[in-house]
Amino acid sequence: MLNNNKYKLLNSLKDKVMKTQILIAAIFFSGFAFAQEKKQDTVKTKSIEAVTLTKQVFKKQSDRFVYDVAASPVTKGNNTFDLLKQTPLLSTTDDKTLKIAGKNNAVIYINGRKTNMDAESLTQFLKNTPAENIQKIEVITVPGSEFQVESSDGIINIVLKKKMSDGTSGNMRMTNSQNKYNAANASFSVNYRKDKLGVNANLSGGENINPQSYVLRNGNSLSSNESVGNIDDPNKNLGGYLNMDYQLNEKSNLGLSWNTWANKSYNSTINLFNTIRSYDAKNNVYVENYTKSRNKEDARSYNNSLNLNYEIKTDSLGSKLNLNAAYLNYKRFQYTDNKTIISDINQNDLRLSRQIFQELPQQINNFSGMADYIQKFKKDFTVSVGGNYNRTKTDNDTKNSNLDYIYDENGQLKNIQNTLLPNHFIYDENIYGFYLTFEKKFSDKFSGKVGARYEITHSLGTSDNASPEYRRIEQNYKNLLPYLTFNYAINDKNNISYAFSSRMRRPSFWELNPVRNILTEDNYTQNNPFVKASSTYNQELTYMYKNSYFLILNHSYEKDQITQVPLQRDILKPRLDDMGNPVKDASGQVIMDPRKQLRYIRTNFGDKQEMSAMLGVQKTFFKQYLTTNFNIGFQHNINNGSLSVDPTSGDVFPAYVNNRRSTSLTIQTNNTIRLDKSKTWFLGVNYFYVDKQQIELGVLKNLMSLDLSIKKNWNDWTFAVNVNDVLRTNVVEIEDYQSNGNYNYIKNDMYRRNITVSLTYNFGNQKVKKVRSIESASDEIKNRTR
Repeated sequence: MLNNNKYKLLNSLKDKVMKTQILIAAIFFSGFAFAQEKKQDTVKTKSIEAVTLTKQVFKKQSDRFVYDVAASPVTKGNNTFDLLKQTPLLSTTDDKTLKIAGKNNAVIYINGRKTNMDAESLTQFLKNTPAENIQKIEVITVPGSEFQVESSDGIINIVLKKKMSDGTSGNMRMTNSQNKYNAANASFSVNYRKDKLGVNANLSGGENINPQSYVLRNGNSLSSNESVGNIDDPNKNLGGYLNMDYQLNEKSNLGLSWNTWANKSYNSTINLFNTIRSYDAKNNVYVENYTKSRNKEDARSYNNSLNLNYEIKTDSLGSKLNLNAAYLNYKRFQYTDNKTIISDINQNDLRLSRQIFQELPQQINNFSGMADYIQKFKKDFTVSVGGNYNRTKTDNDTKNSNLDYIYDENGQLKNIQNTLLPNHFIYDENIYGFYLTFEKKFSDKFSGKVGARYEITHSLGTSDNASPEYRRIEQNYKNLLPYLTFNYAINDKNNISYAFSSRMRRPSFWELNPVRNILTEDNYTQNNPFVKASSTYNQELTYMYKNSYFLILNHSYEKDQITQVPLQRDILKPRLDDMGNPVKDASGQVIMDPRKQLRYIRTNFGDKQEMSAMLGVQKTFFKQYLTTNFNIGFQHNINNGSLSVDPTSGDVFPAYVNNRRSTSLTIQTNNTIRLDKSKTWFLGVNYFYVDKQQIELGVLKNLMSLDLSIKKNWNDWTFAVNVNDVLRTNVVEIEDYQSNGNYNYIKNDMYRRNITVSLTYNFGNQKVKKVRSIESASDEIKNRTR
C-alpha cells in the first residue's frame, strides 16, 4: 500500500473522453426498455392463462432502500464488490471505493456492524467474499440519529445469509485477473447451524501488484517541475470473519463477531524522471536540471476487531434492549527509502544526491461501548434512546533520517550530512454520544421520525519534537445534531419521503499524524494535527413509483471541509552542472535558481455545497430476460476556499483559491441479459460516465468505463469472465490554473482495463433465513482508520 496517505487524495478521481455512439446507445437502450414496459401496460388481455408471482427485488422502506439480491439473477458467481457496483444508487469510478448517489462516502456495515478495516483491506475483503453469501443489501442515504456516522456519509448494510435448518453449507471461489500484471485470489465460506447455535465464517486471501503511471506538472512561467514515471505496489492479503449467534432463550440472544485482515506490501517502488526548469533572468534563458526519484517501501498492516452483543426482548410488541462492547486494534508498519539521483537529459544516473529514510509506524487501540433501548407502544409509536462511549489512542513514533551527499570537484564523495528528524505523536480521544428518537405511524400512508444526537468530544495530541506551541494540541467541542424524516405512501404505486440530518466529520487518525510522505524532493504531502471537525447539513427528497422508478433530490452543505490543498511556492536551490556539481559565477559564488516546491496540505478549507438530482429505474423486462439498473442525473458543486499559510509550519505561500462552480452530468447503467430459457447463461453490460467537474484540487476531466461479462451456471458451479474498462478510458486527469499564474496538472493511469476469470462452487443445503442485525459499539471510530 505504497504511500497510503498520499494516494488517498486521488482515490475517488477518474478520467476522460467517451465515444458519442456509446452514450447514445445507453440512452436509447434505457428508453427502449421504458417504451416496452409502457406498451405492456397498455395492452388489454382478454384471458389470463397463468399468473407468476415475482418477489420485489428493490423497494423503499421508511428510512432505506432494500435490494433483495437473493431474488436477483446477478448474484450467483459474483463477488460482493461487483454486486455492490450493480446495486441501485451505488457506484464506483476507481474500483476501490463505493459512493452512494449524492453522498461523500459510503460506510460499509455487515449485519448491522460497521467494518473496521482500512480502505485497501476492505476493498480486498469485499472482492474475495462471494455474493452467494448475501441475503440483501440495504442502502441508507440519510442515516438516523441512532447511527454513528460522519459528515454526509450514507450506509451500505450487507446482510449475510443464515441457515434456516440444521446443517452446513458454503462455497469456494477462485479468481485470476490480468492487467499489467497477474493477480490471484481465493476464498472459502461456511455456514453452520445446530439447534440454537449459528455460525458463519469466511477465509480469503490473494496476491497482486497494483501498477500506476503518473504525469505530474506544476509551476508557472518562471519555474516548473515535471515528473513522469511508474509505481508498482505488490500486495499479499489474508483475512476473514467469524460470526456466532446463540439463542439463550426465547427472548434473548448473544452474538460474537470477529473480523481480521492482514496485508504485506514489500518492495513497493516509485520510479520518476524529474525535469526542473527555471528562468535565468540575467542571461534571459531557461535552465534545466534532471533528477530521478527512486523510492522503495516495505509496509505491513494488521486489522483486528471483536464485538460482543447481547439483545433481550422486553415485551410482545418488539421492545428490546441492545448492549454492545467492542475492541479494535490496528497496526501499520511502514519503512521507506527515498533516493534523489542526479541525472542527465537521457535519464542516465550520475550520482546520488539525497536519501531519506523514514519509519512510519502507527498503532490504534479503541474501546467502545453502546447501549440502545427501543420501546414500542400500541398505535405504532416507538421511542428509541441510547448512548455510546469511544476511547481511542493512536501512537505514531515517526523517525526520519535525511542524508545529503556532498562531492568534490572531481565528482568524488566528500561528505555525508545526516539530519535526524524524529517525532513521537500520541493522540488521545474521548467521545460521548447520546440520542433520542420518536417514530410514529400516523396511518397506513403516513409515518414520520424525529430525533437528535448530542456529542461531546475531547482530544489531546502531544508531540515530543515540535516547537513549544505545537507540543500539546487540545480540542473540546459539543454538538447537537437534529434529524427529521417522513414517508408518505400516496397510493400503492406512488411514495414520497423527505429527510434532514446534521452531522460532524472528525478527521481520520492518519490525517492528524504530522508526517510527510515524499514523492519527489520537491513534491510531498503533509498531514496536520490541527485539523478540526467539520459540520455537514443534508437534505433529501425522494419520489418512488411502483418500487421501480425513483427520483432523488439532494442538497448538502459542509462547513470547514477537511481536504487536501496544493500549495506551491518558489525556493532557491543551487544550479547543477551535468555532473551534479553546483555551478559558480565568475566571482566564485554558487548560482541559485528558483525551484518550485509543491506541498499537499491536509487542512480545513472553506465551505462546500453539493446539489444533485437523479432519475433512476431498477426493473426486469421481457419476462425477466433483462434486468436493468439505470441512473441519470446532474450534480452542481459550489466551492469556496482559500489558503496561503501552511498550518503545520507557518510558511507563507501564494494563495491557493477555489471559489468555482461546476455542473456535471452522470450516467450509469448496469444490465444483466439472460441468454437462455433454462437460466444458465448471462451477459452483463455495465457502463458509467461522469462529466468534468470542479473539485478541491482543480477540474477533474470527464471519465467513463464500459465493462462486459459472461457467466455460466452449471449445477453448483459458476464460471464467469469479466472484462473491465474495455475502452481503457478510466484514467484520472486533473488540471488547475490560478490567477497568480501557478498551475498544477495530474494524470494517473491505474491500468483498470483487465480481464478476470472466476470459478465458484456452492455446497451443502442452501436454504437461508434473515440474520439478526447487530450494530457494533465502535461504529463511529472504524471508518476513521482508513
